[in-house]
Amino acid sequence: MTPPPTTHDHLPVYESLVRELGDVLTETREVAEQAQHEARQALAGHQEERRGPAPRQA
Repeated sequence: MTPPPTTHDHLPVYESLVRELGDVLTETREVAEQAQHEARQALAGHQEERRGPAPRQA
């Protein structure tokens, strides 16, 4: 029976793929975080546009 993997296991196949192809998982995570940030900014700007400018006080 094979013991369950632990966080301390050595992953030679993954490490060799990272060397050959780059760390796709990390790059994907970074792109997703950037997209979320940009979407939040766009939605925040859109909400401000819908509210319109602040009313003037006379």
